[in-house]
Amino acid sequence: MEHQNIKPAKPRILLAVSGSVAAIKFEILCRCFLEWAEIRAVATKSSLHFIDRRTLPSNVPFYTDEDEWTSWKKIGDEVLHIELRKWADIMVIAPLSANTLAKIAGGLCDNLLTCVVRAWDYHKPIYVAPAMNTCMWNNPFTKHHLEVIRQLGFRFLSVTDRITRTPACGDHGDGVMLEPHVIFGIVRLSYKPPATGPS
Repeated sequence: MEHQNIKPAKPRILLAVSGSVAAIKFEILCRCFLEWAEIRAVATKSSLHFIDRRTLPSNVPFYTDEDEWTSWKKIGDEVLHIELRKWADIMVIAPLSANTLAKIAGGLCDNLLTCVVRAWDYHKPIYVAPAMNTCMWNNPFTKHHLEVIRQLGFRFLSVTDRITRTPACGDHGDGVMLEPHVIFGIVRLSYKPPATGPS
């Protein structure tokens, strides 16, 4: 029997932010997703240079590297990056900096964000929105690293047309992150709720 009045559970989205200047838009990204989903957030140490934590929605749990180490005291305690991996239906890394891209492509896991990625269940979607200086975007390393993570199943949220913009550094060209509302729209439209069996 179908229950027409039962609302589907909200998707659980883990939003992650790394150290690109585009991190200044992370507050807007959080607010976009809150319209639709349950949110938790993860930030790298370098991203905190661009984020004013006081402006983030108060109902979004916000985790940094320090939380990874302070939450674990003894054998048997929960490990934060594993708990976040279990909790999330989807992970979105926006912005994905050149440095964090290189770490992920190389399999490194030296902070909370990259530990979640290293533990990720790739049956669940993981989206990335690259953002970096134009010269860094056009570097051969970037092309190689993007191809590596593409083969792993990462989904890209990036400008695919030939329109160029001027990023914060002043260099005119590619490498600018998509706007938060566009990122949100793509993720929401592509979301497929988990299949549920008969009750």
